[in-house]
Amino acid sequence: MLTYEDCVGLAELTEEEIEAIARHEHLPEMIAAELGNYLVHDPDGVPKIKRIILDDIEQARERGEQQQQVARLKLVLRQFIATHPSNPTR
Repeated sequence: MLTYEDCVGLAELTEEEIEAIARHEHLPEMIAAELGNYLVHDPDGVPKIKRIILDDIEQARERGEQQQQVARLKLVLRQFIATHPSNPTR
C-alpha cells in the first residue's frame, strides 16, 4: 500500500504545491497529488499548476489572509518555477 509520502514523491511536487492544488480544486490532498502528477507530465500542465498557485495567492489576498500566508504561497510559487521551468518553445 502506498503512503501519502510515497504519492508526494511520485508526483514530483512538494507537499506545499500539492496543498495549493488541493485548496484550489477543493480536493483531498491524495487526489490533488494524483492530479498534480498528471499535470506535471502533461505538456500544458506546468503553466496550469503555476496558474493554480497564482490564483491561490490572489484568493488569499481577497480573503484578507495574513501577509504570512500570502508570502508562504509566493515561496511555493517561486519553488515551483525553479523546479519546473516552462518549456520556452511551447
